[in-house]
Amino acid sequence: MNDSSAGTQGAGKAVFTARSGRLAALPRLLSLDQSGELTSAHVKLVATAVGRSERAVWRWVAKARATGHVDAASRTRFSVTPEIRRLLVLWGGNASAVHRELKQRALADPRLPAAPSLSTIHRALRRDLTLGERAGLARGEAARRAFDVFAQRPPAHRNAAWEGDHKCVPVRVLLEDQLMQPWVTWFIDCRTKVVTGVAVTPHAPSADAVLAALRMALDRAEPFGPAGGLPGLIRVDRGKEFLCATVASALGAFAVPVVDLPAYSPHLKGTIEALNGAVEDMLFVSMPRYVHRQTLTGGRTADPNEPALSFEAFVELLLKWVHWWNTEHQPRGLGGRTPMEAWSCDPTPLHDVPAEQLAHFGLEDDGRTRTITTQGVRLRNRHYIAPWMVGQAGVRVAVRHLPHHDMTIEVFGLDGAHLGSAVLAEAASEEQVKKVRNARTAKARRLRADMKAAARLRRERFEAVTTAAPPERLGALTEAEAEAELADSAAAGLRRADPDYIPHQPVPDGWARPIPPAADEPEDDTPEENA
Repeated sequence: MNDSSAGTQGAGKAVFTARSGRLAALPRLLSLDQSGELTSAHVKLVATAVGRSERAVWRWVAKARATGHVDAASRTRFSVTPEIRRLLVLWGGNASAVHRELKQRALADPRLPAAPSLSTIHRALRRDLTLGERAGLARGEAARRAFDVFAQRPPAHRNAAWEGDHKCVPVRVLLEDQLMQPWVTWFIDCRTKVVTGVAVTPHAPSADAVLAALRMALDRAEPFGPAGGLPGLIRVDRGKEFLCATVASALGAFAVPVVDLPAYSPHLKGTIEALNGAVEDMLFVSMPRYVHRQTLTGGRTADPNEPALSFEAFVELLLKWVHWWNTEHQPRGLGGRTPMEAWSCDPTPLHDVPAEQLAHFGLEDDGRTRTITTQGVRLRNRHYIAPWMVGQAGVRVAVRHLPHHDMTIEVFGLDGAHLGSAVLAEAASEEQVKKVRNARTAKARRLRADMKAAARLRRERFEAVTTAAPPERLGALTEAEAEAELADSAAAGLRRADPDYIPHQPVPDGWARPIPPAADEPEDDTPEENA
């Protein structure tokens, strides 16, 4: 046999399986048989094509003559039923445990069919369930999604869509003698993968972090310029900070829609999720106090007293990494270019935000009109003053401010003109603020101690048992201890109900007691005699 015929034969074997070859060849063989034209050459050709022997193909023809069916008779075989799926969920995907369960059921009820073998169950699971289904029945929906296939969005142009997200940084940093995990709020252009804006907070972010990152993203100046401008839309995943009225109105003023993606669907914003994973693998993992650091036996890290980065140092390192990502890193999908090079090569026109609008981007306004008095402008029972207010008493103004920024406000005239900024009058000194924080910390510590003590009182212990019987409660109280605790609880309840309540004391013996009227003398309640 020459090489070409060998190649043809190999290709045929790759194309046809025994079942598909039988279904394809038998109708033709039967037609030749009925017309009297079937020969051994035909049978040999089919056998070579499907990879079976000539005797097997002749058996197919003989059986088809007798039955009139071209397919093999189907055999009854074990398959995965809804009950098997439920047992897989019950036993966490353990096929051996499902096999034992079926055997126990068959022994307990003779009317049930005999349990299949473990190998039969394994074959049925591989045949009837996909990899995703098996993972989901064993470990849940998140495991099933790992086997899903997701399509990519068609390529667009720069600023066609941005994605925004918060990321809790898995690194503990030092801020005012306290260790805390900061949060990063950032936006990325989906087409060029350039990071357009970043904001960092030492705590869980709020709307002000979103507005700060957006202001940086809309501005095309340094440190992330020339990238920026107005995007076509912004995709977020139901974060309340992204969907608040302040952010929606600030972006709505520029006709930029915020697309609210379904919860727990990271594949719908894969660009920002890839950035979240990249910054952890490329930067956070090398930082001191990384929370996912390898541990020793017992869960301790190799250096539990490792000095932590200060918050300022952490922010500096993060911004340097973002600059490296934009100007030096070459992500896949950009053809060997950096995100900033991909941005610069895109000829799509940009839409910039005027500087005067960007200066007051995201300011909240309660819609009320206020009047400048000799004490300044009043907002939330506080007065704000500024040097430019001298001689402006009596002018009606509107007040705007950033969310949670109560040290400074922006004052506008009723015609929309910006009059100037104002600061909080009689602001507490740093020493006073520190004392207040210490007092709040002491109160929180005291409450935490009270809660722990109450939890210890509620905790009940029972003796260990060796048989299926109700355990006996442990912990004995004396009669005096019980009465003392009940008295303390009653007194505490009275104090909580009315702090000014004074309990009644016994009447002194020297006091004159009122004499009740006789039973046969009705009381006279006329207003004159009572008076």
